[in-house]
Amino acid sequence: MKKHISYLLTGLRLLIALVFIFSGFVKGIDLLGTAYKFSDYFTAMHLPRMDQLSLYLSFLLSGAEFMIGIALLTGIWPRFTTWMALIFMVFFTIVTLLLAVFNPISDCGCFGDAVKLTNWETFFKNVILLAIVISLFYFRKKMSSPLTAGYAWAVVVIGVGVYTFVSLYSFRHLPIIDFMPFSEGSNIIEKSTIPPGAPTDEYATRLLYKNKHTGEVKTFDMTNYPWQDTANWQWVETKSVLVKKGYTPPIHDFALYNHEGNNLTDSILKSDAFVFLLVAYNIEKACPEALKRLDTLAQFAMSSSNIRFYAVTASPVGAIQRITENLQLSYPFLTADETMLKTMIRSNPGILLLYKGTILKKWHYAQFSWNYNDTDVLKQVTVQQRMLREKFVTLSFILILAFLLSINLVIFQKFVAKKV
Repeated sequence: MKKHISYLLTGLRLLIALVFIFSGFVKGIDLLGTAYKFSDYFTAMHLPRMDQLSLYLSFLLSGAEFMIGIALLTGIWPRFTTWMALIFMVFFTIVTLLLAVFNPISDCGCFGDAVKLTNWETFFKNVILLAIVISLFYFRKKMSSPLTAGYAWAVVVIGVGVYTFVSLYSFRHLPIIDFMPFSEGSNIIEKSTIPPGAPTDEYATRLLYKNKHTGEVKTFDMTNYPWQDTANWQWVETKSVLVKKGYTPPIHDFALYNHEGNNLTDSILKSDAFVFLLVAYNIEKACPEALKRLDTLAQFAMSSSNIRFYAVTASPVGAIQRITENLQLSYPFLTADETMLKTMIRSNPGILLLYKGTILKKWHYAQFSWNYNDTDVLKQVTVQQRMLREKFVTLSFILILAFLLSINLVIFQKFVAKKV
């Protein structure tokens, strides 16, 4: 019986460990996305001054989740880690309950952008995880670490090093895994289209009438509204209410406008030319050196017959004019929704290369490079993608090596213990 309980506890511990590692990892490789989610929380709580802490909190939260997961996975410091896991789960279960009831934001971001859950789905998920963590906490005294203090600290150092390297690398470049709908290779037109036969939004008409004697305002539908009883009821208003949500395409808010208010979306997405989009959701917060440096790319595009260049921002016209004059920028600006621009690329500014609506390449402003003497766009993109794949393979090798080293420490410690 004791063996069965031990096996069950081990299985539950590994399950919670993997959840924490996954949650910390997907948030850690997208620190800006997690910071944006913190900003949404602070806006909903009317705490705008806290917004400046969003990036630091995203790093600390995702790092703490990742390290709790690593500690649970390797079995080190079981009593401390079960305490930490319990505190985390109690806190986030309460938070997600409040989100589900009051719905200030539609997505809590518990798994970053890798897994999208409604607030109620997130709450019930947390209830299940909390029940598992409580069981681990209850039996925490029966759990023991397989490692001595020295080996345990070695695992922690490796885990912290891996997390810090991956998260900062993704922050300084772009997320090593892009979970957003605007990932490389995606076609914006296809991802903005509702497929044939997909369910559409269903609406119902509601009519509000006011009782002339009591002042009560009551809601009726089309089958029972008192349109003939004018002596007792007075019409107030008619509403169209969403009763069933239909299919929502992954990209549903992509629209680009020029300074005259004209929608240029179709002309850009369906263009036979290559299109560079410089995306800066807030032009005043964007790196000015990058904005100025990319003017060379804009002039290169303007001199080419098969390349176009636009800058896209959500900033007001006054800010655009001021930045354009101060930096002496020559490229045209379009405007778009701020949330959409943040979703397109985790860089301010960032660069996208499109061809007939397909995203060929994305660059963080710090990693952008271009050979202006070579007009073969596809050739340059192919070379850069190959170099990026080589970097990704190298990074993956480092992560796997670090993980195997941690596991080997556990195995080696057990081997030494048996010898003794």
